[in-house]
Amino acid sequence: MPRAEVGTPKYLANKMKSKGLQRLRWYCQVCQKQCRDANGFKCHIQSEAHLRQMLVVGENAGRHIADYSSQFQHDFVQLLSRRFGTKRVKANTVYQEFIQDKHHQHMNSTRWVTLTEFVKHLGRTGVARVDETEKGWFLAWIDNTPKALEKQEAALKKERSTMSDEQRERLLIAEQIERAKAEEEEQVASGSGSSGSPPPVEEGLKREDGAEKVVLSLSTKRIAATTTAPSVGLKLNANPLKANPLKRPNIFKTTASGSTPSTSSGTKRPVPPQSAAERLIFEDQERKRRKMERDAA
Repeated sequence: MPRAEVGTPKYLANKMKSKGLQRLRWYCQVCQKQCRDANGFKCHIQSEAHLRQMLVVGENAGRHIADYSSQFQHDFVQLLSRRFGTKRVKANTVYQEFIQDKHHQHMNSTRWVTLTEFVKHLGRTGVARVDETEKGWFLAWIDNTPKALEKQEAALKKERSTMSDEQRERLLIAEQIERAKAEEEEQVASGSGSSGSPPPVEEGLKREDGAEKVVLSLSTKRIAATTTAPSVGLKLNANPLKANPLKRPNIFKTTASGSTPSTSSGTKRPVPPQSAAERLIFEDQERKRRKMERDAA
């Protein structure tokens, strides 16, 4: 039976009957035709026009499904951004407003079978923030437009300018902690993917049982300044300012007054000198002493 011509009573009657939302399972996206019942949809898919369209779509079905999916996502996100903005709203509420348009892109022609899968896809791609509750799935649109980013940056600068130094430092420390956690998770993920060995665990410093104790003392030790007298037995002057550099010491006097070890006969003998010059002086002194003893005898 041919279609009713535009403007005829039959055409108007069909339009009045098809007014409002019909069953999605009786809608043909390829031909963009909405059927009112199962019998009408069965007759449509057996028609020659529908079969020709299906042959065209069958040549590259993946491309047509991808086009339908992108168009559906574009229209859905456009409604979400204009109608609700960045507010958190129930996903089914947005979908009910989306399908109120009779000529909207139907979901049965996309690669998503259910609304839940489509909402999860929006969350994975970063288009919206998605969370699941007992009442169902909720989503909030993420505004990534340049104007919104500039507005957020200006608000952040204003907030940081009014923020105190302590609050700014706490915020900076929190950001550094989050960045360190993210880097650690990435390192763990890369290490687990490359090799099965677990990452090394930092044990810190360990002290052995037999290790020697290290003692640190901050007190200063006084070093006694000791002067060693020469082996000849010369007396050093305690006050160097009073000493006369032109006056030479009497070697014989200092040698005679020096301490000598006691012999078996009770007489004290001087300690033999160490150097060659002192030895000659000592021998000369001994020779004169023996001569004086002989003269006295």
